[in-house]
Amino acid sequence: MRLGDARSGKLADNITGFGRALRRAGVPADSSRIALATQAAQLVGVGSKADLSAALETVMISREQDRQVFRELFEAYFADPEMANKLLAQLLPSAEGKAEASKRRPRVSEALAPAKALGQKAQPRPDQDVDFDAAMTASDLDILKHAEFSGLSGSEYRLVEQLAREISLPVPHVPSRRRRPGGRGTQLHWAGVMHRAARTGGELLELPRLRRLEQPLPLVVLVDVSGSMERYARLLLAFLHAATRCHRPHVFAFGTHLTDLTAAFRLADTDAMLAAASAAIDDFAGGTRLGDSLATLRQRHARRLVGRRTLVLLITDGLDTGEPEALEGELQWLVRHSRKLLWLNPLLRFDGYAPAARGAAVLHRHAHGMLAVHNLSKLKDLAAGLAAVMNNQD
Repeated sequence: MRLGDARSGKLADNITGFGRALRRAGVPADSSRIALATQAAQLVGVGSKADLSAALETVMISREQDRQVFRELFEAYFADPEMANKLLAQLLPSAEGKAEASKRRPRVSEALAPAKALGQKAQPRPDQDVDFDAAMTASDLDILKHAEFSGLSGSEYRLVEQLAREISLPVPHVPSRRRRPGGRGTQLHWAGVMHRAARTGGELLELPRLRRLEQPLPLVVLVDVSGSMERYARLLLAFLHAATRCHRPHVFAFGTHLTDLTAAFRLADTDAMLAAASAAIDDFAGGTRLGDSLATLRQRHARRLVGRRTLVLLITDGLDTGEPEALEGELQWLVRHSRKLLWLNPLLRFDGYAPAARGAAVLHRHAHGMLAVHNLSKLKDLAAGLAAVMNNQD
């Protein structure tokens, strides 16, 4: 059978459509991966669905958090090949598939959603059903990069959340206490000196040295999940999970009290993390008592702050309802036990913003820096802001 031959099947077209569905689900699947998938299908054939799935997964998936998304989307997309040929918009292929939709990951459900749910316009052709590519235009992307999170529609919010997962956040590195042999260093590697001397009959021809290793700063993140931060919390949690996948931080959510999300952040898949975080947080969209939350951090989780080397990211708008005196004392403790305290404030989107609220004024006095996090453009600038704050020794 020749792939794509109208007389014997259209598997190549189906694989192309499947690649587009993966892109809608936030999985990197460019044309080269789709071409490799077509070649893999030619090699393994279509006799075994499991073999075909494994072959496509091998060439199309490069990140661990995308594997479960691929497998669920593969089962849904190829459940009915005839329907898959007709609907590139990825409508659910059967009644059974619809019944199982609620069990799928949000990224899979989004990829299988109708075109209107994605905010896209599809023009039907005379001789076939809807056929479109999920890629956005450059102007649409530019608008979304500068769109304020709280003003997004439902479909725009989902698209921005997927784009936020692709933004990296390099954590600053600092010299550690550990050393290893290297070409340059201030300390001699005496074990190496003796070994080299033994090889040359006691002559010291080389003096190997030890250099200090570099490691990323320990990172503690505190995310406000109160009512005023409702539109930011989920998106920022998804961004932080994807951006810190190589260096998992200690993450806490706070509203009226503190909730430890570190275990949820250990999960490889971002959707699974969001589900676990949602189950753990029981004060979502409530009030904000930052002072009480920091007191809990001091009493129960002080060991997360490693020897005054920890970088603390505090994500909040500063609209605290607790007592300013209590917040003042807890912030003084936090600053003493951390390297830097960086305040990520979405209210910086307003020109001429000033921390006039009582809690915001206290926080402004103690934070080493304040950065905006209200759109995708500001999230991309966050790494440069972190570097600037770390280099500021004042």
